[in-house]
Amino acid sequence: MPSTHHGILLHIVYSTKNRVKLLDDEWRPELFAYIGGIVKDHKASLLEAGGIEDHVHLLIRSHPSFAIADTVRLLKSNSSRWINQHDKIKTKFEWQKGYGVFSVSQSMRATVSNYIRNQRQHHAGQTFEEEYFHTLRKHAIEFDERFVFDEEITV
Repeated sequence: MPSTHHGILLHIVYSTKNRVKLLDDEWRPELFAYIGGIVKDHKASLLEAGGIEDHVHLLIRSHPSFAIADTVRLLKSNSSRWINQHDKIKTKFEWQKGYGVFSVSQSMRATVSNYIRNQRQHHAGQTFEEEYFHTLRKHAIEFDERFVFDEEITV
């Protein structure tokens, strides 16, 4: 076959360090637009972006020539740099070390997009931690709750 065809959809989730609520509603759309540019530079497409103050969800069409870990590393490092360079918060901004990435079938694309788009309503009754554990279980990913997050918030 002389050409390559792909339809790799990924749902990527990552949080602020210690899940501190730093992503302000006022500038979060700018952040997502910037992330869209990063994704485009990585031969991918940002299909949906959402989140609330302590985490983001991204639905991307990934390019097969890039490792998923490289794509996420690029997204996190460049977006944290953008937040810091534009003085969006008063302290140094960091994302939590890890992330979640989940494959999405074309048949579930609209459902996942809607889920990402409606994060505010979704989190009216569920914390990020509860949501994330539920997502891990839904995707049959084994984990130990003690080691999923860097530190627990005590506030």
